[in-house]
Amino acid sequence: MNHTARLAEFVIDTREVPTPVMHGARDALIDTLGCGLAGTLEETSEIVARYVRECGGAPQATVWGQGFAATALDAALANGVASHALDFDDVHANVHGHPSTTIVPAVLAVAEQVRASGAAVLSAYAIGLEVGGKLGCAFGSGHYQRGWHATATTGVFASAAACARLMGLSAAQLRHALGLAASQAAGLLRNFGTMTKPFHAGHAARCGVQSATLAKHGFTADTSIFDDDKNFLTTYTDGGTQPLGELLDRLGQPWEVLAPGISYKRWPCCYCNHRSIGGLLAMIAEHDLKPADVEAVEIGFPKGTATALISENPQTGLEGKFSIEYVAAATLLDRKITLETFTDVMVQRPAVRALMTKVKRRHIDDGNMYSGSSGYNDLKVRSTRGEFAQRIEKSPGSPEWPMSEADRDEKFMDCAGRVLGDKGARALLDLARNCEQLTDVRELAQATLPASGLGAQSKSSARVLA
Repeated sequence: MNHTARLAEFVIDTREVPTPVMHGARDALIDTLGCGLAGTLEETSEIVARYVRECGGAPQATVWGQGFAATALDAALANGVASHALDFDDVHANVHGHPSTTIVPAVLAVAEQVRASGAAVLSAYAIGLEVGGKLGCAFGSGHYQRGWHATATTGVFASAAACARLMGLSAAQLRHALGLAASQAAGLLRNFGTMTKPFHAGHAARCGVQSATLAKHGFTADTSIFDDDKNFLTTYTDGGTQPLGELLDRLGQPWEVLAPGISYKRWPCCYCNHRSIGGLLAMIAEHDLKPADVEAVEIGFPKGTATALISENPQTGLEGKFSIEYVAAATLLDRKITLETFTDVMVQRPAVRALMTKVKRRHIDDGNMYSGSSGYNDLKVRSTRGEFAQRIEKSPGSPEWPMSEADRDEKFMDCAGRVLGDKGARALLDLARNCEQLTDVRELAQATLPASGLGAQSKSSARVLA
């Protein structure tokens, strides 16, 4: 049996998803909804929401936080963009990017359309991530290093697989959907720091819905897209990756939701920054470092760990999310990183610009290849009171350095409460926690809509903050 067929049969034929995996899927759903709702306040998301509203079409699925419904395709696009707009959404080492921002918006849009249960949504998510994680390992780190945004190029297959399961496609139909998804796999690192990065996520979510829908209606594509000559892997990678056949032998053994597991972000910026933020905050707490004390900051990056940090001299809040120079300076100056850290005004503060000149990157050549969610950073701060150094080998929010459930709930309430208010955010959190018991997921989707006037008020407040 070829690889594409094996993958499709796993997606469609798997009957039982273990309880711990369902719980992991639920946690990812909650985090994505929170990030997505806060993301609706960004100009990026507002533009896409206006575009989707202008497109019209059958009101099949809810556009989160916006007070209207759209086609399942366009709802997946808008909600995917919003979920990734703040770069606050979760990360997965094997995917080499953000898994939930491409899967959750797609499966919820389809679930509303077909009136799926909450349990069906969670199992579809888990199976979609299983596809994304195994394919991500097959694509390898070289795919990302060449300039592809793996969130999008891997995510489109995860999304298509999850949607196909919810729609009840056959394995044969899913093979066509995967072939169609392959021709829509796109996203470039060059677009980081612009509105197009979150578009990558929304595009992948939309294309997943589209691929599964067209395949269900009989649309054809190559049915062996991961096999033989000129397949997706040989076209998009440099080789030297894990053999896909061996990876498929491990489908569900272990489940990607559990191992390596999902990393939840403590701060709304590129995950390549997070080890350094964690290390700096620890140094500040231990040594009471003041900005005036700091003479120089040196941050060592092994190969692959700074690929996404493409901006050394950011001028905007979006660019600041992908700049260790800005993030380190802001951490030292403010002793915290928040949603408000990444506005244009905050990036242009004279005090932070002065500190940025003291932050330098150093390449570490240890012969290995890593990624933003793997590896380590060497942090050295020279101050008027001495020199402090630390190697940070764990990523904050990862299974090795996890956020507690209380931490995740606080993050959700802060994010969702900006749109829904405290009462609405709490109601949505309670529904999402009990997603597995919902007979119709439309109840959850409706809870993403703010009370009359609240959304507009929140958007106005967000603009004032910016």
